[in-house]
Amino acid sequence: MKPLRTFTQPDRNKPKSVKENCGGSQWKEAQGLQKMEGKDNAPSDPAPEPAGDFPHFRRIGQKAFLFRLIAALSLLTLLAPVIRTADNEDPARLRKAAQQGDAEAQNNLGSVYLQGEGVPQDDAEAVRWFRKAAQQGHAEAQNNLGMAYVKGEGVPQDFAEAVEWFRKAAQQGYAEAQNNLGWMYNGQSEGVPQDDAEAAQWFRKAAQQGHVEAQFNLGVRYLQGVGVPQDDTEAVRWFRKAAQQGYAEAQFNLGSVYLQGRGVPQDDAEAAQWHQKAAQQGHATAQFLLGMRYLQGVGVPQDDIEAAQWHQKAAQQGHAGAQAFLGMAYLQGVGVVQDDVEAIRWHRKAAQQGHAGAQFNLGLMYGQGVGVPQDDAEAIRWFRKAAQQGYAEAQFNLGMRYLQGVGVPQDDAEATQWHQKAAQQGHATAQAFLGIAYANGVGVPQDDAEAAQWHRKAAQQGHTEAQFSLGLIYDEGKGVLQNPAEAVKWYRKAAQQGHAKAQFFLGWKQASGRGTAKNDVEAAQWYRKAAEQGHAKAQFNLGVAYANGVGVPQDDAEAAQWYRKAAQQGLAEAQVNLGVAYAFGKGVTEDFTEGYAWLLLSKARGFGDAEKLELIEILEKNTLTSEQQTEGRDRAAAWDKQIPRR
Repeated sequence: MKPLRTFTQPDRNKPKSVKENCGGSQWKEAQGLQKMEGKDNAPSDPAPEPAGDFPHFRRIGQKAFLFRLIAALSLLTLLAPVIRTADNEDPARLRKAAQQGDAEAQNNLGSVYLQGEGVPQDDAEAVRWFRKAAQQGHAEAQNNLGMAYVKGEGVPQDFAEAVEWFRKAAQQGYAEAQNNLGWMYNGQSEGVPQDDAEAAQWFRKAAQQGHVEAQFNLGVRYLQGVGVPQDDTEAVRWFRKAAQQGYAEAQFNLGSVYLQGRGVPQDDAEAAQWHQKAAQQGHATAQFLLGMRYLQGVGVPQDDIEAAQWHQKAAQQGHAGAQAFLGMAYLQGVGVVQDDVEAIRWHRKAAQQGHAGAQFNLGLMYGQGVGVPQDDAEAIRWFRKAAQQGYAEAQFNLGMRYLQGVGVPQDDAEATQWHQKAAQQGHATAQAFLGIAYANGVGVPQDDAEAAQWHRKAAQQGHTEAQFSLGLIYDEGKGVLQNPAEAVKWYRKAAQQGHAKAQFFLGWKQASGRGTAKNDVEAAQWYRKAAEQGHAKAQFNLGVAYANGVGVPQDDAEAAQWYRKAAQQGLAEAQVNLGVAYAFGKGVTEDFTEGYAWLLLSKARGFGDAEKLELIEILEKNTLTSEQQTEGRDRAAAWDKQIPRR
């Protein structure tokens, strides 16, 4: 009688149901370069983060972050008056000179009243003296009177009136008023028509006089091409002028253009230098980015401690992105002493400002009880906040919660809706789950074509499980035309990423020559890769390959070794082949009792092969004593309790 040495074929089952495929939460994200801005008023950009990599809650290494550059005219330098104090002058003496018509004294007296220095603070009195000086043509007073109308301090707010006074001073060449007049034409002043060309003209006049804020504002306009032709080189020129005067916003933007290579050659080190200058002046976004640079070692030496220190500075100013990263630093113990409670504190600060990544991480921490008591309802609340901002990772996790009924009532339709939202943003795992939902009709009508479409989207992004599933889809012709070669293509992609089932299927394809050229050597190699990951059928097939010398040198001992691994996982085919090996002494020491036990176990597991049944009968009649038969049955019974069923 010949030993049973048949290869086993892959199962052609559908992908598992959605609920069977529920995995753990996904962890990922990065906050990129903040907006170029005129004033660092907004602590952060609370909009949904780009699909870069903010490090989500998990104690793993930081991922690379995405830089982006956006010039925002809406955040141009705020209007500012020039207020001179009169520290060396007695208010009484100033008043006397002002009453005698001295315009300089009138302007200074207005400043004294505006600031309440030596006299009660009085906006109306300040305006009265500014007006007297302004009516005499005093440019600084005209600018100050314009500011009073802008702010509605001492007079009713009136932007049109402010423009008139700014214009009077600007026409005298007063740089501060020229800058302010440019701002008034920026389109954010009620009653003043927006005129980008007019704004740029006045910014230029002030900038040419060395007015630092006007230089910055003109640079922003060239960067955006607003009121002037778009010109990165010209933008850099004006940013540099302002930056060299120590203007933090210009230093920040100059660093950003070096980072992007706009108008200058891309230069990480130069970018880091300018960001450092701005950061040292307290520019929160520059501090945040400098922290990111030290974290990644971009333009500066990699230094986790330095990164955390800069993030701390920005976080203390309310920068949401820095707060979120500082939370991650404490969570992972990167640059600071690991502290879950401190991690929660900083994540909460960022989350309360609407930082979607921090909201998501806060949800994860509540879900796992890290730094806070475990609370599924609170986890859902934060996931939902991030999801409603369009944060794909939160949408996916919220979908998983509905799918599993964790913290919310189980609801397949709601789960699929959230997975759809994440999938439409390109979230690969959500696309794969959506494909499974359509394949099984879970939360959506069953639709093989739609299932194939979503699996393809995920597979094209390198999602291993989706690649394997797409291979199955092409093998079976579910929602697509059956195409064995296309199936092999996707099995191979998944196999190359270490997917054990795909490796087994690819081995089978190459052994059988279905969809690809027959290649026993390649087949054995793929069987081995899957077998080493514990795939039972691959272990069995590798054993068969060694038993027959197909694709590998013939080796009964190696065959028996792989049969044993598969048999101990409950694969009946391997159990019977291992029994045969012991009965014939193939690769193992001949042991009729051991062989008999493995054959009995395979029979009990339903492997109904006629040759196998015949061998059991032969052993019972001609070889084994009654004591050996009893011992064999006892071994088989014991193994039946210990070895899993398949």
